Amino acid sequence: MKTIKEIIQPILSDFKINLDDTAYDRLQKYFEILVDYNSKVNLTAITDVEGVAIKHFADCLEVFNYVDIKKGAKVIDVGTGAGFPGVVLKIARPDIELYLLDSLNKRLVFLDTLLNKLGLDAELVHSRAEEGARKAQMRDSFDFAFSRAVARLNVLSEYCLPYVKTGGAFVSLKGPDIDEEIKQAQNAFRVLNAKAENVYKFNLPCDGSQRSIVVVRKCSSTPKQYPRVSAKIKTKPL
Repeated sequence: MKTIKEIIQPILSDFKINLDDTAYDRLQKYFEILVDYNSKVNLTAITDVEGVAIKHFADCLEVFNYVDIKKGAKVIDVGTGAGFPGVVLKIARPDIELYLLDSLNKRLVFLDTLLNKLGLDAELVHSRAEEGARKAQMRDSFDFAFSRAVARLNVLSEYCLPYVKTGGAFVSLKGPDIDEEIKQAQNAFRVLNAKAENVYKFNLPCDGSQRSIVVVRKCSSTPKQYPRVSAKIKTKPL
């Protein structure tokens, strides 16, 4: 079986991020811990080494090709699940101040185990996205909010933009066919005082799957009535 390094290192020759041996070692451990833990808690349907390396790790590392994350940036991964993209970004850039938010405690237990074994630090936040964004210490305080969730962009924007400071950005990692989602999200951007600054489309290396990264810039503070309760966000999206 190939190692994570053997799969990813050739790919990164075309990327803007370089990984050292420590980072590769951590990605290898991440893979091993993920697969082992996945037998007890369902974290991912992808468990083969090439699948994890390309569809999870490389997919997350693509962020650095399109988004300039300054040294020491304060970053939150909303609905982090198994740690994608947050933990991968932290492995590549340990200087990032990382917060990992998820509503399921069993995922955070996994992430706590993972971070300890990788020798990395991050703040674990057990909260629903809309509730965390109403806490004074979390609201309007992050340089970036990332999400790799499957919800549509207008819904994700209401969940994620309240975390971002003015001038910061919400970065959504999406699949193909993003154009219609962006059109449907225009009202959400207007109401939430944000704008879709850039949309990047690419194919995953080795795999060929189409992916998109949407950068939504926050122009001014989110109106205090947002985010609404989850039921309203889902049934009456902006």
